[in-house]
Amino acid sequence: MTDWSWDWNPSEEYLTDGVPPGVVAEVERLATELAVLGPECVRVGRPTDREGGLREFDFLGGRGFINFLPVPRHECVYVCNITWYG
Repeated sequence: MTDWSWDWNPSEEYLTDGVPPGVVAEVERLATELAVLGPECVRVGRPTDREGGLREFDFLGGRGFINFLPVPRHECVYVCNITWYG
């Protein structure tokens, strides 16, 4: 277990506006799992050819994706965008 955490960027209200509660719960679960990975989360998702920077990860069978930014200096994963195709 790591000391990493996760947070919303810019805010939970902004990112989850209009997103179904079940999808928000899944995003929170994924963010928790990414934080558990700690520094290894810089390799999760796309792009696959490099580490770090803004990452993208599909969820719920490709019906949506999140963009997240792992910041090792802060020991935090920031959820930056939720795209839901419903």
